[in-house]
Amino acid sequence: MEAPDGVADVKNPACGDRMRLFIKVDGERIVEATFLASGCGPAIAASSMATVMLKGKTIEEALRISHTVVSEALGGLPPTKMHCAHLAEKAIRTAISNYQRCRKGSETSPEEKRRDP
Repeated sequence: MEAPDGVADVKNPACGDRMRLFIKVDGERIVEATFLASGCGPAIAASSMATVMLKGKTIEEALRISHTVVSEALGGLPPTKMHCAHLAEKAIRTAISNYQRCRKGSETSPEEKRRDP
């Protein structure tokens, strides 16, 4: 995504799954969300589902997207793959937090402010 308003870079060090989430915000509504992911199939599916779920949501609505909501939208995940939905939730919260920090007048771009927990 060109010139994102919020960026997240999250990973699961135990399994190596990684997700980069980019959001574009207009007013208080997320108008675009894209991702780059590497890892197992469920991690990529959870990343994709997160972007689908984010589009059109207000920031407040987006913050209510939990790992459980992502998993249910995928038809459920086995317990050994639930960490993929947790990764998507963490990416959502991190990208929104990045957007909110940048919006408060920081001169640092979202790309520079992304966090890699």
